[in-house]
Amino acid sequence: MKNIIKTDKAPGAIGTYSQAVVHNGLLFTSGQIAIDPETGEMLGNDFVTQTHQVFKNLMAIAEAAGTDLQKTIKLNVYLQDLNHFTILNNIMGEYLQEPYPARAAVEVARLPKGSLVEIDAIVAID
Repeated sequence: MKNIIKTDKAPGAIGTYSQAVVHNGLLFTSGQIAIDPETGEMLGNDFVTQTHQVFKNLMAIAEAAGTDLQKTIKLNVYLQDLNHFTILNNIMGEYLQEPYPARAAVEVARLPKGSLVEIDAIVAID
């Protein structure tokens, strides 16, 4: 049976999905963009600010599920511009330590609300 995760410390779902689902000891997050959970608005219009907010949103969801981002198994990263790849790596290193999770990073044509980055995660729960 799946367990739905919901926290007010991350943006609420704006469609027919949940913030995250726990199933068989794994947390599956929905894609997070740089929405400030307090205002419901996009935070910043630059890649660095948005990426930090995305990781903060992922951290809040992981905490609500009783885990943390250090237990991340896989990240899927969607970028408006792959030229931000090095910046992504630097910011990711601020939130995750070795051993790093598996990751896919792809450039996409468009993301919700004009976001520059979207990330979803699969995180282990002890």
